[in-house]
Amino acid sequence: MASLPKTQYTKSGDLHIAYQVTGSGALDLVVVPGFVSHLEFQWEHPWSVHFFERLGSFSRLIRFDKRGTGLSDRVGGIPTLEQRMDDVRAVMDAVGSDRAALFGGSEGGPMSVLFAATYPERTSALVLYGSYARRSWAPDHPFGHSEQEWDAMIDGIEKSWGDDGTIDIRAPSAAGNEGYRKWWATYQRLAASPGAAVAVMSMNKEIDVRPILSAIRVPSLVVHRTDDRVIRVEQARYLASQIPGARLVELAGADHAPWVGDSDAIADEVEEFLTGARHSGETDRVLATVLFADIVGSTERATTLGDRRWGELLETYYAVARRELARFRGREVDTAGDGFFATFDGPARAIRCAQATASAVKLLGFDIRAGLHTGECEVIGEKVGGIAVHIGARVAGLAGPGEVLVSSTVKDLVAGSGLRFEERGAHTLKGVPGEWRLFVVAAAS
Repeated sequence: MASLPKTQYTKSGDLHIAYQVTGSGALDLVVVPGFVSHLEFQWEHPWSVHFFERLGSFSRLIRFDKRGTGLSDRVGGIPTLEQRMDDVRAVMDAVGSDRAALFGGSEGGPMSVLFAATYPERTSALVLYGSYARRSWAPDHPFGHSEQEWDAMIDGIEKSWGDDGTIDIRAPSAAGNEGYRKWWATYQRLAASPGAAVAVMSMNKEIDVRPILSAIRVPSLVVHRTDDRVIRVEQARYLASQIPGARLVELAGADHAPWVGDSDAIADEVEEFLTGARHSGETDRVLATVLFADIVGSTERATTLGDRRWGELLETYYAVARRELARFRGREVDTAGDGFFATFDGPARAIRCAQATASAVKLLGFDIRAGLHTGECEVIGEKVGGIAVHIGARVAGLAGPGEVLVSSTVKDLVAGSGLRFEERGAHTLKGVPGEWRLFVVAAAS
C-alpha cells in the first residue's frame, strides 16, 4: 500500500543491511533498534506506526534491521558489538547522512554509545531509551541480571519464541489487547529465528560499555520508564551519571516497547531535546475520508512490461488519479510504488472519485482496487496519520480487481446519495481491534 516505505539494502562488510527512510524533518535521526526488529512489519500495527510517524514529523528518520535480524542478512555465530556498530555507519553512508542524532533503544543503546564515542564528528546527539551500559550483574553493578536470570531468559527464548508470552514483561499495559498479542507473536517470528534470538541475547550478556561512557562528547538524553520490567531504571540513572552532561528523564509506566503506552511522552522529550521545541500540541484532528488505491497484479505486470513501459503506465495512472482528485476536491497525500493515498472532506465525493478512476484506468487495460474509511485523522503539517488511515489501508487490501470497498462508517454516512452497496461481511483488520463490516460499492444512480 501507499503508506509502506521502500526497503533498501546496503553492504556492511560482506553482509546486506536492510534500511528505510521516512519523514521530512531538517535533522537526520537514526533509530538503532533493540533486541530484534523487522522494518516492514513495524508498519503493520497502528501503535508502532504512530510512534515512528511522530519521530519522522521532525526528522528524516533512518531505520534499519541489525545483521542477523529482520530483513538483513543472517550471520553465522555471534556478531561483535563493533561489527554491529559498523552497520550504523554503512546505513548513514548509504543515505548520504554526514551527521545524525542516534536513538538507541534497549540493546541499541550500547551500539549508539560506541558509535558516538568513536565517531563524534558524525553524531549530532545521543538519545538512549530503556537502555543500559552493562546488562549483567557485577559486584560494582548490582542492578544487572544474575546468571540465574540470564539462564531463565535464554531458556525461555529457545522454548517459547514466537508466542506472546513476553508481553506481560515487555508491554504489560497491552497484555489484555488480543490484537497486539497476535502482532507481537508474529513480529518475533519474522524478526528472528529462535536460534538467532538466542545468539543475540547471548551476545547482550557480554556487553559492557561502561569504560567508554566518559568519552562521549555529544549532547545526550537518557529516557526511561520508571517501572520498566525489562531494564531496571537504575540502569538509566547510571548512564546519566556517567555520560558527561547527560540529561535524565524518567517517565511513568512499565512498558519497555517505546510504542506501547504513552509513546507521545517519549517522542515529546526526544523532539524537544533535538529541536528545542515540542510540536505535538500542533497536531490537528479532523474528520476525513481516506482513499487508498493501487494497481491489481502490479508485480506481475511490471515484470511483463519491463521498467520503461511500467514507468509509463504508472505515469498514466497517476495522471488519471490526479485529474479525478481535482474534479472531486480530494487532496493527494502520498504515492509509493503503484499506491495512491488521498483524503476528502466528504465520503460521497471520495467514492465517486474512486469509481471514476477505476473506470478510466479499465479503459486503459488495467484494474485498480480501492478502499475507503471515514474517521478522525491526525494532521501534522502536510502529513496525515492515525488509526483511520490504518483502517483505510487495510480495507483497500481486501478489495478485489476493479472494486471500491468501504467500511460501514462510509456506507452509513452516504445514505441518500444514490450509491448502492453489496455487503461483504465482517472482517478482522490487521492491527485493528474488533470486527469491521465491509461493503462493495455497486453503482451510482
